[in-house]
Amino acid sequence: MNTKLILSLSAVLLLGACATGKSGDVYTRDQVRQVQTYKVGVIEHVNVVRIEGTQSQIGTTAGTIAGGIAGSSTSKGKTGEVAAVLGAVVGGMVGAAAEEAYTREEGLEIAIKLEDGSHISVVQAKSVNDAEFKVGDTVRVIESGGVTRVTH
Repeated sequence: MNTKLILSLSAVLLLGACATGKSGDVYTRDQVRQVQTYKVGVIEHVNVVRIEGTQSQIGTTAGTIAGGIAGSSTSKGKTGEVAAVLGAVVGGMVGAAAEEAYTREEGLEIAIKLEDGSHISVVQAKSVNDAEFKVGDTVRVIESGGVTRVTH
């Protein structure tokens, strides 16, 4: 197998490992078996939003390595060294952009009037398992450890 293919596959696997769920039906291991409180409210407005992707160093690093290797394989000597540096810079930028795009999610901003008359807004990723949120739906706003989610 060639080196470029191995690096590309490694980058995809690393980026996939970084993705975390932000929808109302995803719980971290730390949230399991913990007391959660909830309030009841009615949805007043639902807005589709985009949740930006992660911008860690993983995409940048993977792109830099792949670009550097690809650039250095084009020539020998000083030209190869310059190509390696340029390949690393371009690869780093492409890797960072790829990571952000790969981990970007579609989300919902849900405006809710709670039973006590107060208003809140919660942003969470869309979930394929959730029924669609509609204006007038009665929902639960669940809170635990600084994490808030909306469920039917």
